[in-house]
Amino acid sequence: MAKRDYYEVLGVSKSAQQEEIKKAYRKMAIKYHPDKNPGNPEAEDKFKEAAEAYEVLSNPEKRQRYDQFGHQGLGGNGGFSGGGMNMEDIFSQFGDIFGGGFDGFFGGGSRGGRRTKKGTNLRVKLKMNLQEVANGVEKKIKVKRHVVAPGVSFKTCTTCNGAGQVRKVVNTMLGQMVSASTCPACGGSGQMVDKKPADADPQGLIVREEILSINIPGGVADGMQLSMSGKGNETPGGIPGDLLIVIEEVQDDILQRDGNNVVYDLYVNFVDAALGAQIEVPTIESKVKIKLEPGTQSGKILRLKGKGIKDINGYNRGDQLIHVNVWTPKQLSKEERITLEKLRDSANFNPDPGSGEKSFFDKMKEFF
Repeated sequence: MAKRDYYEVLGVSKSAQQEEIKKAYRKMAIKYHPDKNPGNPEAEDKFKEAAEAYEVLSNPEKRQRYDQFGHQGLGGNGGFSGGGMNMEDIFSQFGDIFGGGFDGFFGGGSRGGRRTKKGTNLRVKLKMNLQEVANGVEKKIKVKRHVVAPGVSFKTCTTCNGAGQVRKVVNTMLGQMVSASTCPACGGSGQMVDKKPADADPQGLIVREEILSINIPGGVADGMQLSMSGKGNETPGGIPGDLLIVIEEVQDDILQRDGNNVVYDLYVNFVDAALGAQIEVPTIESKVKIKLEPGTQSGKILRLKGKGIKDINGYNRGDQLIHVNVWTPKQLSKEERITLEKLRDSANFNPDPGSGEKSFFDKMKEFF
């Protein structure tokens, strides 16, 4: 099922400011909060959808990519996740939007005071050539990430007794006030390491090298960031972080990218330009032959439909634009000069006197 537009989900315009987006999300989250709609899967889906929209639109970098490339710009296929958030993600990341957290706002619910921890994200750069960018590609990359070591066991945190929070009572002029904060010992998970193998660190983590297969969609651009949910570092008693893949587009020596189009500079001699010719030119996929019409002028642009780059938001492709440049020799043999002198006075080699254009030979002199 296709995802709805994030601005439509929150009911705001594309020019909405951050404060307006935050208020709209808060309203949606209150309306569809699971504690307010127990046993209602439709409300839970809308709650997740609103959180996913806010996660993107509240982040300037992600919002810019979304505005430019849509859902695909956030890695909406091939195993990537631009959203797809679960309930633990939402409660751990966006609870502070209500001031006291979701639990404090709704009276605690079934989650108690625990906060689900999330491991740190990993970031890698992935180089792609023009052909890979144009069509999409499957890549295998090697990643070193922290994972919970085999044999690690956990126990209830002795500092907060599994609550995930520590409470402090302060005597004031108005009486006693109780404040709650995340447990510093367990980070809010309510658990701590009990037993661990010798090669694990104090958190029960080891470094593991993994080879991951990544499907990159066609049409990505340099600097675009995609993510693989749950492929970052793990954390004891929590959920893994994400793997962030930053696209690094390697410039091609022959073809230049211009949006979804590619540009090729074709240099032809003035004889082929005057008489016409069949010329072979490179494209992203292979070489193709094009017909150069007689009398082709320098600066003419030829177009090869569908020989460009895939549109990341659809099934269309850009074109290849061929910029024709007529090349004039700087040195001539005696025989060549005699031949051209005979043609100097030909009407075909001179412009219309009233046009103000330079003659063919006047243009040639600029190069001699």
